[in-house]
Parts: sequence; C-alpha cells; structure tokens
Amino acid sequence: QVQLVESGGGLVQAGGSLKLSCAASGRVFSTDIMAWYRQPPGKSRDLVSSITYGGKTWYESDVNGRFTISRDNAKNTVSLQMNNLKPEDTAVYYCSLIREPSGVTFNFWGQGTQVTVSS
Repeated sequence: QVQLVESGGGLVQAGGSLKLSCAASGRVFSTDIMAWYRQPPGKSRDLVSSITYGGKTWYESDVNGRFTISRDNAKNTVSLQMNNLKPEDTAVYYCSLIREPSGVTFNFWGQGTQVTVSS
C-alpha cells in the first residue's frame, strides 16, 4: 500500500508561481509512474503531468512550457513547479502514483491540495 501527502497549494495572482510537493510512503517500485492530476470545480479529474522512475516526462498541452515535474527517487517525492499561472489553472491538484501490474492500472491518490489563481 502507498500513501501520498501533498503540500504547497494556495492562492496566487495570475502570472505568479507555486510549487506543489508530494511525498510517498510505503513501497515504491521502479516501474511506478508518479503524476499530478487536477480537478476544476464541476469538472472531471484530468492528468496534468507525469514522470517515470527514469525521468521521462509528459505534460498536458495547456501546461507545457509553464509547469515542470520532477522526481526524487531516493526520497520518493514528486514536485510540480507551476509558473505563469492562469485563472483557468484553478483546481484541486492531486498527486498520484500509477502502478500497472500485468497491464491493469491502479492509481494511489493523495488528499488533494487547492490551487486558486486570481485574475
């Protein structure tokens, strides 16, 4: 079992920056992907960015070039540096560890952290 604890959300003005951090406890495997999702009010939870154990990254198109994901395998942490924030980035952000044994996908979730960007 894996537990995830996020930190770093808050209120920021448009154009500002925030850094989200997430610490995983429990056993993390080298095949696990760590990721950030977000859920705006009244909308679905969608993938924002992900990173493999080896450092391969993926970004959703709206955040590419503004957000940077990083991972510290020794500490089992993942971070999301968010720059040039826009009001449409307002959402609850969730850290996730994605495990895919035998082709079946399991998501472990953090509790979520609110990010609010004012215009």
